[in-house]
Amino acid sequence: MTLTRTATTFAPPVMEARRWLDGVDFPPERPLINVSQAAPVDPPPEAMRQAMADAVLHEDKAHLYGPVLGEPALRAELAAQISAHYGGTVVPAQIGITSGCNQAFAAAIHALTGEEDEVILPTPWYFNHKMWLDMAGVRAVPLVTGSDLLPDPDALAGLITERTRAVALVTPNNPGGVEYPSDLVGAIYDLCAARGIRLILDETYRDFDSRSGPPHDLFTRPDWDRTLVHLYSFSKAYRLTGHRVGALACDTGLLAEIEKFLDTVAICPGQVGQRAALWGMQNLGQWLTGERAEILDRRAAIEDQFPRLAAQGWRLMGVGAYFAYVEHPFTLPSDALAQALVRDAGVLLLPGTMFQPEDEVSGQHQLRIAFANIDRAGIGLLFDRLATLDYDRRAS
Repeated sequence: MTLTRTATTFAPPVMEARRWLDGVDFPPERPLINVSQAAPVDPPPEAMRQAMADAVLHEDKAHLYGPVLGEPALRAELAAQISAHYGGTVVPAQIGITSGCNQAFAAAIHALTGEEDEVILPTPWYFNHKMWLDMAGVRAVPLVTGSDLLPDPDALAGLITERTRAVALVTPNNPGGVEYPSDLVGAIYDLCAARGIRLILDETYRDFDSRSGPPHDLFTRPDWDRTLVHLYSFSKAYRLTGHRVGALACDTGLLAEIEKFLDTVAICPGQVGQRAALWGMQNLGQWLTGERAEILDRRAAIEDQFPRLAAQGWRLMGVGAYFAYVEHPFTLPSDALAQALVRDAGVLLLPGTMFQPEDEVSGQHQLRIAFANIDRAGIGLLFDRLATLDYDRRAS
């Protein structure tokens, strides 16, 4: 019997983890600490919500189909801001707005690949990228990273075959948190350009990068759009997760192919969400600076607190944007450990096995902590609970 497309991949990891909460009581003195999902739980700022309400009440077009590739004003604003942020040149015709960044990835994959083609993903990988490749009939080729979680261009070069169509990077990384150095991103871009494949660069968490200035120079390269497919999300920056607004930047020929996919899936991105994203880009620059500062403080809190766990054999592999990626010291494999933590510590997080190929044993020793929804005090409480865990430990 032939497998259906969806049967070729695994269940959604965040939804699977939520099922671990069924039947578990969390007493008032030890409430659940949920660090499983990288999404803000607070609504957008009130001024943005008022602008959205005004659009719903007073703009008839906010309730109608719009252009498949998004509203012209939003495409123009994003092109201008990318150009300014990266010091390059991007025009509105190179921008497409999508129903979330996951859809941007899916659309790009469909426009770039055929059945049994290959896309290279560094591991640990973002599980939704792997899931989509599975369902699209595209082989995800794992590029194993070292202890620093950074992909090696030489190892990458050895994985490229005649079926390779793209390399997909996420920086700041999900799940690892690491920020890819500019020269590393540039080296991988150069390799892709030389080998005639695309570099899909997902910068969903760009607004929370700790570095000042542009994180890479790809948009300054001549004919950048022949190689680069750049992905972005408004969800994290402006707390618009439920409104599903993402974007991509690439050459106009590829965008015409992507338009076919978008037209048959959602017809157009949500109108209210697009208006909110545009309003946010034009009015919330100072507010977003404050949001970034808060996330960077939480990152610093992870680093400040981690010596308490390091003394017990834990290792901080990467931290940045919304994530800390850690190696635990226990004999219990991470998929079993993550479920035990719900019961034993009132903590919900994701095991490294959800971000690795099934035969990659390193995932059994790794965990992802998504700290976007716990402040410095909450991070201290999380580390209090992790520091008291009493499981059998691996030999050091």
